[in-house]
Amino acid sequence: MAGEDDISLSHSDDKGHSRMVDVGDKEVTDRRATVEGYIRMKSTTLKLIVDGDVEKGDVLAVARLAAVQAAKETSRLIPLCHPLPLDNVQVEIEDGEEDGISTIKMTVSARVQARTGVEMEAFMAVSIGLLTIYDMCKAVDRGMEIGPIRLVEKSGGRSGNWVR
Repeated sequence: MAGEDDISLSHSDDKGHSRMVDVGDKEVTDRRATVEGYIRMKSTTLKLIVDGDVEKGDVLAVARLAAVQAAKETSRLIPLCHPLPLDNVQVEIEDGEEDGISTIKMTVSARVQARTGVEMEAFMAVSIGLLTIYDMCKAVDRGMEIGPIRLVEKSGGRSGNWVR
């Protein structure tokens, strides 16, 4: 929140211009991040997905692949992200009911040995994975809602560990 802490943003120079952070002098460490997100839908839509009856194919298999691909492409889409040689991207998908609404929860854990964190790759993976579910099911349910998408935990680097 603005005004709570006197900190400067690392992606801005002293004149406020955007810049890529120089991580060349940072130590390479094991860095991990886990992000989760949700998509809510009609119960009939969830049943189609679980039963494998969506016309476009296996929704969850395609969403998993889309999530992994998105993690690998993050630096191409977010201008100030460094390209990272990902060591691992794990995608977990759970379906269920939340407050009487059918949901799919996607959790992505990413890992890298690098000089900068891997949170954005995990965020990108969840976002694109959930958008893939929407894309494959929009013909039967345009009212699907995506969110929240949030960091669950991160570790590694100078700022250490963080858990929601």
